[in-house]
Amino acid sequence: MSGGSVDEEAKPDFSKKFRLDFETLLKWRRDVRRFRRDPLPSGQLDHLLHLADLAPSVGNSQPWRIVIVESLEKRSEVTACFEAENETAAKTYQEDRAVHYRQLKLSGLKDAPVHLAIFSDEDPEQGHGLGRMTMPETLAYSTVSMIHTFWLAARAEGVGVGWVSILDPGTVAEILQVDDSWRLVAYLCVGFPEEEHIDPELERVRWQSRSPLETRLFRR
Repeated sequence: MSGGSVDEEAKPDFSKKFRLDFETLLKWRRDVRRFRRDPLPSGQLDHLLHLADLAPSVGNSQPWRIVIVESLEKRSEVTACFEAENETAAKTYQEDRAVHYRQLKLSGLKDAPVHLAIFSDEDPEQGHGLGRMTMPETLAYSTVSMIHTFWLAARAEGVGVGWVSILDPGTVAEILQVDDSWRLVAYLCVGFPEEEHIDPELERVRWQSRSPLETRLFRR
């Protein structure tokens, strides 16, 4: 993936404090499900989206397409889609795990003041196809890179983000009436967190703890 270049004379010198602060930012980047309903200050969302747009992308294609879902009717339809898919998912679990699943809070759709539907254009003119002919999925990977950039930028300003993945992509695309070439990558809830926790919620409610890096590290 390609990103912006920095003139050698202007190359930043990231201090030890900055590096420690960045590590703290990564640790505090949580998937938020509990939001306060008060809106973001005027201009803050636009600022965060401009920061996110600095993310790298394959062929410099910037394939992300961001839909700000303001319509209460469309939000309600997305929420109904989530509830239907969540019920389907619940039925795949058995006994205690099924009970546990139904107790989880898996979205902030009804409280978050901002809803963002993030799509990836699967055939963007920008970039002229560079870098994606053998791996077209790099367009979606680029969009995820933008999402993570947005997430970190938001968290640095005290704003929380929650990724709602229990949705049918086709249904969401139909609700929002987007171009047929757009692929849903994420539906994000955005707002100020009701609570602040450094540990993941799924770890606190004993669904799944994090595991050591060594379990995912291989050498060949």
